[in-house]
Amino acid sequence: MTTPSVSRTTPQQPRSRPLPARSAWSGVLIGVGIAAFVDETVFHQLLHWHHFYDRSTPGVGLVSDGLFHAFGWFAVVIGLFMVADLRHRAGLVGRAQAGGILTGTGAFQLYDGTVQHKLMKLHQIRYHVDLVPYDLTWNILAVVFLAIGVTLLRAARHINSR
Repeated sequence: MTTPSVSRTTPQQPRSRPLPARSAWSGVLIGVGIAAFVDETVFHQLLHWHHFYDRSTPGVGLVSDGLFHAFGWFAVVIGLFMVADLRHRAGLVGRAQAGGILTGTGAFQLYDGTVQHKLMKLHQIRYHVDLVPYDLTWNILAVVFLAIGVTLLRAARHINSR
């Protein structure tokens, strides 16, 4: 009597090749999620300065905050799954990920401060105050995050191209 051969697969061995682009994208998602979380938690919930969408009723504003919060949460979760995969493959490049986090945070904040606040007028940082100091602070911080993030991304690319 013969027994059928059982095909056994072995788990893939982790690769030890750095993956800077994937590391950067995981960071971008995490950075966008962090910026969304801080914006939602601090400015929407704790300070009550605005909702994601302020051009309707308070109820619509709360629903828009919930959708915005879910978006930020999903961005972080997807980014963390990417990090887990990168760690499993031994491909995580810390400098690229840090650069991605700062770039994602800065890009989100600059988009929020220019497109959502000024062009689309979904909401303002605050109401019934002089917005100039708030807008300048918000957008200057965004540019600083972006500049540091892009510098780290370039350094990570330069190190890995050697």
